[in-house]
Order: sequence, then structure tokens, then C-alpha cells
Amino acid sequence: MKIIKTNKVKFANNLPLAYICGPCVIEGEKKFLETAKKLDALMKAAGKTYVLKASFDKANRSSLTSYRGPGIDKGLDILEKAKKLLNVPVLTDIHEPWQAAVAAEVVDILQIPAFLCRQTDLLLAAGMTGKIINVKKGQFLAPCGITNIIKKIESTGNTNILLTERGSSFGYGDLAVDMRSLQIMKETGYPVIFDLTHSMQKPAGGNTTKGDKSFAGTLARSAAAAGIAGLFFEAHPCPCEALSDGENSLDLKEAKIVIKETSAIDAIAKRLLNR
Repeated sequence: MKIIKTNKVKFANNLPLAYICGPCVIEGEKKFLETAKKLDALMKAAGKTYVLKASFDKANRSSLTSYRGPGIDKGLDILEKAKKLLNVPVLTDIHEPWQAAVAAEVVDILQIPAFLCRQTDLLLAAGMTGKIINVKKGQFLAPCGITNIIKKIESTGNTNILLTERGSSFGYGDLAVDMRSLQIMKETGYPVIFDLTHSMQKPAGGNTTKGDKSFAGTLARSAAAAGIAGLFFEAHPCPCEALSDGENSLDLKEAKIVIKETSAIDAIAKRLLNR
């Protein structure tokens, strides 16, 4: 069973649950750093390790007019400031092969968006950086299909891989989470992450992706009970004002509850799994 480590954070399916959290997109330096400080305080109070995440560009927004972010240069500059300020590893997603090497100069984990999980050139470019690669399993992909993605990254000599479940397409405008997927992906030996935020989406037609946050507790607790390596969620100080994915983002009070509940369930799950 593989252990993927960055800074003080360890991801492994038999180790205590680690977290990946932060706002969906960088909305500005001041707001991002303020949010990062509050999340850091939550994690320290809970005694949990985490990776700070945010996007410098949301290239897959529903509408042409939707906010995308500050761009790669400014975005990476802000992420680097947060990394140094809080002494935590950072993650961001990339959309084009050329972005891999540039982002790798700053971030600790490169993330492959779900829609792009089969893009060979992107996977190879990410793998060649030697950085940890977090692959979001596409909502169109069966969990067993993740093995071909793993082989593409491994072909570069990079075995620093995380696998993330984020729900599967369920008809038009809805997603469903098959918890069997977590077990199937764990059989690869690589650490498995559950993406709480994007599993709550309702990607119907229109200018923005909707969501139903009422399922946050149920999904988070269920995933923790499966005995996984990490939980991914997006958090915002005021989700109703968020410029991206607000309907699926946790506010800080909700984040505190999710951390507390999943940590408690994870402790039980890991005792059972490690008997």
C-alpha cells in the first residue's frame, strides 16, 4: 500500500484521514489569504494535516462570462505566498500540458480535472514534473478505467499518484456516488481521495453548475467509513457570494463539522481495517 507524502501530510488508505481544502478559485490575494488562515486555524484546532487548494484558472466554467480566476502568473504568486505564510503544501489544477512545468515550480500537487483525466499529453506532462499528481476520475469513467490513467503517469517514472472520486453522471443534470468506486480504486494500491464538493453538483444546462449541499454530511461520513486516504472539499467564508461553485462549497462552520465527524468515523474505520 503506497504512502504519498508532501511536507507533513501523508496520504495512505490505512493512515489517518488527511484533507485537501480551500476555495474553488482564487478571488483575489487578500480574500484568499484570509480564507487560508481561517482554514489553517480549523485544521490546527482539529489536529489534522491538510493541503491548501485553489485554482488560478477555471477553464471549464459553464459560461463564457463566468469568472475564471487571476491567471497562472498572479495565481501562482498568491499560492506561493500562502504556502510560505502557513507552511503548508498547496495544490492547483492544470488544463494544458505547458502549464505543468510552470505550476510545478510553486505547487506541491498538480491536479488533473475530471473532464481531462484521459488527456494523454496532459498526464504525461504532469508526470514528468515528478510532482504528486492528483487525478480526478471523470464522471463519465468507471472506476476500473482508472488503471489506464495510472499507467500513463507511471510511464514517466512518476508513481506519486492520488486518485479522486467525484461522482458519476446519472442521467441529465445529476451525479450519483457509488461508494464501491472507493474500494475498487483502493485495489490499485494508490491513495484514494473523496471529492465531497463536486459530488454534490447538479451539472444541468445553463450558465452555472448547480448543487445540493444538503447531502454533504451523508456523503462525507459515508466516504470516511470506507477507509480512504483523504477528503477533498471546497470552503468559502460566504458561499452565497463565491464566484465559482458556491452552491457546493462549505462555509467555515460547516467545514468544522465535516472535519470533526469524518475524523471520528475515520478513526473507527482505520482500526477495523488495520486489525
